[in-house]
Amino acid sequence: MSENATNKNASNDEIDLLDLFRRMGRTISEWLNALGRAFLISIVFLLKRWIPLGLSIALGVGASYLLKFSSDSSFSSDLVLRSNVVSNSDMISYINRLHTYCTDANTLALSDAISLPSKQLNNIIDISAYWIIDKGRDGIPDYVDYANKASVTDTVNVRMQDRLNIMVKIKSPQELGIVSASIEKYIEKDSLFQQRNRVRLRQNGEMLARLSYDIVQLDSLQKVKYFEETRSMLPKNGQQMIFLQEQKTQLMYQDIQNLYIKKQALEADRDLYKKIVTVLSEFSIPSKRENGGSFYAKKIIPIFFIITLLILILLANRKRLEEVYRKY
Repeated sequence: MSENATNKNASNDEIDLLDLFRRMGRTISEWLNALGRAFLISIVFLLKRWIPLGLSIALGVGASYLLKFSSDSSFSSDLVLRSNVVSNSDMISYINRLHTYCTDANTLALSDAISLPSKQLNNIIDISAYWIIDKGRDGIPDYVDYANKASVTDTVNVRMQDRLNIMVKIKSPQELGIVSASIEKYIEKDSLFQQRNRVRLRQNGEMLARLSYDIVQLDSLQKVKYFEETRSMLPKNGQQMIFLQEQKTQLMYQDIQNLYIKKQALEADRDLYKKIVTVLSEFSIPSKRENGGSFYAKKIIPIFFIITLLILILLANRKRLEEVYRKY
């Protein structure tokens, strides 16, 4: 009796699964048919009303070019700086004060910061500082993090610590050289940066003097050691000459070489990076304006098209909407 009941339950389970799969198949088929009908209806709807939709695109193109010719030109260019005194994070924060002045339209603070007359100041739209990202930690700059999305904890795509990027948006690209000089003056006139730079250069000079002294002392010591070891190898009273390895003398030569390498690095730092910042790459004159016709068209044409499409849908379903309105 129990065996018959078990077989019956198993048979019922198989029937239930088959019925479930059939229902799922029917549901999926109905959804696909509905999507197909909706797609065909949409295509036919758009084809029947191609004239107003085409006019909306044409109006969007016309409005884009109207905005292009009626608005001020906007150009953007990038400058790469090396901060010799403070960390990149501190320098980016300091330069982005100018960005705050630009967004707040605080012309008085901006004029006082970069020391430009109002006529030239009106050409500046924005000044911002960004991190430069090194993908793969190969020491080669790959891209600028304009969106500020690079993670500090990312160990593969890292923020470069020896350079930063400054982007300037301006109405007249011919004045980029003046803006570059003004940004440098803005950084160089900071009193705290000046004090730190003086301390850095003084410590650099002290270290160079010490390295030069150590090199002379090691060189003299190496000569003394060499002659002492050579004298000890000379035969005495007709004895045979004994050759010894000059291990300590060789190690001392390596020490002198390491000191020379450190000295050369400090001399390069002193001669190449005397100022608070060093310009690694100047602004380049952009070939075309940033807010051209395509800049506005990407936004305006979709807006015109969607508004026209919504109006056409409402007109096509006007009777149904009236019935629903009357009913409720």
